[in-house]
Amino acid sequence: MKQKGFTLIELVVVIVILGILAAVALPRFVNLGGDAADASAQGVAGALSSASAINYANAQLHPLTATPVTSGTTTCNALLPLLAGGVFPANVEFVNLAAVITCAGPAGAGGTSSDCRVRHTNAGATAGGFAATVTCTAP
Repeated sequence: MKQKGFTLIELVVVIVILGILAAVALPRFVNLGGDAADASAQGVAGALSSASAINYANAQLHPLTATPVTSGTTTCNALLPLLAGGVFPANVEFVNLAAVITCAGPAGAGGTSSDCRVRHTNAGATAGGFAATVTCTAP
């Protein structure tokens, strides 16, 4: 009678291979929290950039209803009303809350600035934050 099954050596080899795979893969998954936090902050920076561009387009069509973003006087914190709900998601903040927006461009209006940077409080490798492209709407 012939028996079927795995030998003890075959089972040990499979367990060793699984152990090696787990030892290699585990460090890659441990740091996903920092990567997710960075992606969250990068998304907010993109939303700020888009909101600023929409505000600039609105200023071109309806100058009285747009939120003025004046070069040299507006701070990064003044951009929050441009976002939906007017606030950052939880744990996202400006790197320098009082940074003054300095737009490069024709008389400041229509020029852009990257002085406003956002980061997640649990940031991974990019603790310096992600730059939002701000378009000035007023000279």
